[in-house]
Amino acid sequence: MNAQDEIAQLKLEVEQLRKALGERQQLSAPNLPSLRNNFEFITDLSRFSEGLISEAAVRKKYHFSEDAWERLGVDDKLIEAVEAERVRRIRSGEAKREKAQQHIVKAPDVLNGIMTDPKANAKHRIDSAKALDDLAEGGPRAAHDDADRVLVTINLGGGDVFRYGGSLKPTPGNDGKLIEHDNNTPGLPGFAVD
Repeated sequence: MNAQDEIAQLKLEVEQLRKALGERQQLSAPNLPSLRNNFEFITDLSRFSEGLISEAAVRKKYHFSEDAWERLGVDDKLIEAVEAERVRRIRSGEAKREKAQQHIVKAPDVLNGIMTDPKANAKHRIDSAKALDDLAEGGPRAAHDDADRVLVTINLGGGDVFRYGGSLKPTPGNDGKLIEHDNNTPGLPGFAVD
């Protein structure tokens, strides 16, 4: 056999080995122990089970072949981890918020349809225009108004004065905050609302 024939034979063998290796890699299951501990992967599968993302999106992100995807579905430990994450997301409200976010993005189109429909009731058209304006601003105007605030001053006597301030309308997570504590101001004991 001459050198040209040997080179051709080696090229053929290399090509066959590459093809066999490629098929073997495609058929091999993903590394399940590492995926079971991958929080992002578990969260993505939870979001898939909740209908928030598609199977195609998950498969594309993690480069899963059909066989690899099928093997994920029979791994009991992985299924338990996904179910635990799904329950956590439901209890924390995370699943609800994400689902609501996906639905609420349709609201501007619906509101625009009402606003531009000449057959719609005039009040509904005006209300939809106001709602669209609020969405465009990032929320109702009342949430941005800092004029409705309260200031409470507590004078404990002996120069010990506390001043608290906060929103007039209570909102979750917006408790009154200590603005100032002055223990050098002389004054009479008392309580005053400014």
